[in-house]
Amino acid sequence: LIYRALVKLVPQTRRGDKFFSFIIFVIQHKRLPTNQLIFNDVLYGIKTTDEILNPLRVFVSDKEFVKLYVKAIVGDQYNVPTIAVLESEEQVESFNFPDACCIKPTHASGKVTLRKRGEDINYDEINSWFSINYYRSGREANYKTLKPKVIVEPLIFSNTNVEDFKIFCFNGAPAFIQVDIDRYVNHTRKFFDTNWEELDFSILYPKSDKLIVKPNNFDEMLSLAKMLSKHFSMIRVDLYSDGNQIYVGELTNVSGNATENFIPPKAEVAASKLLFGSQNR
Repeated sequence: LIYRALVKLVPQTRRGDKFFSFIIFVIQHKRLPTNQLIFNDVLYGIKTTDEILNPLRVFVSDKEFVKLYVKAIVGDQYNVPTIAVLESEEQVESFNFPDACCIKPTHASGKVTLRKRGEDINYDEINSWFSINYYRSGREANYKTLKPKVIVEPLIFSNTNVEDFKIFCFNGAPAFIQVDIDRYVNHTRKFFDTNWEELDFSILYPKSDKLIVKPNNFDEMLSLAKMLSKHFSMIRVDLYSDGNQIYVGELTNVSGNATENFIPPKAEVAASKLLFGSQNR
């Protein structure tokens, strides 16, 4: 009820964004945000200052345009190919979707349709994405000016349940990796340091008990994350890998909207030391 009231009543201005974000942070973390180098506090700082309005952060928030950044920094071979970008409901209705493909909005996060074996297309759901205002729901201002579009891509690795590797970086240095497991079935997570040593915490979702083997191209993944993150302070580089080929999924400016809790809560301190290193002393 509080969240709905905030979304409806708080003005969509920078001052309103900061008030909204402050209230949500306090409710989620049961403490005040600080200026210290603490995981969620740094994300909150990015979100509530002009850093989130950095044109490059806004540019890479668009799932179509981020591919141009990836191409310029590390090469187009790391991009998931684009089949089509649809800019209206009419284009969606008339498009001949491949029998197997990934369909998602370019201007939001968390929405995706994975089509396989020519399954029926839910046109109503896809068309509803054009009315999504991702900025309004979470006040991440990097999404505020993005044009609503739908992007169509092939199913990478011919699979609808691909593990993704989210690499948290600070000042161009990879620190730890989040692995999302069975994301569309029974979502769990595991975290590893850059030596692929398992870390004793999770964020938001339960810690998985599955054995996750170090990818054969893990060193290449770290190298890509380092290059892609070098123009930002803190950012998350999301990659897909089958051990041979690597694709960039997206660059995430404010992971979890600065609201996700650690499991256990005290692990945020240890994770922050790992991420921010000597600068956290």
